[in-house]
Amino acid sequence: MQKPKFVENQIYHVYNRGVEKRSIFLENNDYLRFIHDLFEFNDVSPALESNIRFSHRNPSSVNSLRLEQCLEIGSPNKPNKRKFLVEILIFVLMPNHYHLLLRQKKENGIIKFMQKLGVGYSMYFNQKYERVGPLFQGRFKAVLVNNESHFIHLPYYIHTNPLDLKFPEWKSKSLKNYKEAIKFLENYRWSSFPDYIGKKNFPSVSQREFLLEFFGGPEQYKKDTIEWLKEMDLEKIKDIILE
Repeated sequence: MQKPKFVENQIYHVYNRGVEKRSIFLENNDYLRFIHDLFEFNDVSPALESNIRFSHRNPSSVNSLRLEQCLEIGSPNKPNKRKFLVEILIFVLMPNHYHLLLRQKKENGIIKFMQKLGVGYSMYFNQKYERVGPLFQGRFKAVLVNNESHFIHLPYYIHTNPLDLKFPEWKSKSLKNYKEAIKFLENYRWSSFPDYIGKKNFPSVSQREFLLEFFGGPEQYKKDTIEWLKEMDLEKIKDIILE
């Protein structure tokens, strides 16, 4: 699909999946590495070799505790000097794809960020699993969120995507136990949803103030997610889902 023109302060739904729909995250450390890269590559400056960032030359060195400490305190070599390419409003990682909701902050910020993210993670993955060739299904897909209905519904859709793993019936509105579904989303680590509802997960990765103010805060966002699941109409956002 043709990419939109990326403009500062506009919001875009960004998506990609593994080539031939293959899994791009095979274990927890792979998810952790991608989340770390979301944080590290979102900077006008290049990532420093001396940073805590895990070298692609030694991908087995990924350690979840060190990574989480890094994300909580920020980059030790660039304290308070980060200049975001984008605001990562929302992220969700699934076994064979990811969803991002980004707001561009610098000229060509989305292009630069996604290039660094795609190349960096692919190098890590290919070295770790001794494979060659592209990991992702072409270049990332993106669509401008310029419609009020899209803006209102898309955050809920992205955040509820992990229900595919345990409650595949949710998209057909056949979900019965909403309490259990929300509990699953609360404990799904590879998502910004826990942080949105006030449960500390990877708080340094996403910039949530804008959406939380719009949606009424963490408690209200959680309540409204349940209501959205009950009343959702995917037809309203079918042209920006991108899957």
